[in-house]
Amino acid sequence: MSENDTTAPDTGALPATQSSDERLWALFGHLSAFSAFIVTGLGCILGPLVIWLIKRDSMPFAADQAKEALNFNITVALACVALWIVTIATFGIGILLTLPLGIALAIAWIVFTIIAAVKANEGVAYRYPVTLRLVK
Repeated sequence: MSENDTTAPDTGALPATQSSDERLWALFGHLSAFSAFIVTGLGCILGPLVIWLIKRDSMPFAADQAKEALNFNITVALACVALWIVTIATFGIGILLTLPLGIALAIAWIVFTIIAAVKANEGVAYRYPVTLRLVK
């Protein structure tokens, strides 16, 4: 590159076409799932739901990412309920299986939520793996 060349090098990233406000709200859509630590376990569903309901008409990208976070957190909540049912149905013996699976699920939930938040802040639409798309 010469000194007078003002073009940026190609990094392979998709151009961010969303406004900084929309990317910020998309970031909040993902990170609001961490309200589960403050507002019982249902906060992980209520946070993205509130942001999706507020921004679905005015900010399409933020609404899409909040809806994606909502679907992911519903899927994780259903998996947690299934692990509890297995534990109870086996009179506690199933905890030998469900406890390690629950810990792995919690770690994956935290990691995927952080990855999604970073991608949303970059303006990239993130899709969580293995997610039931219940909210259309």
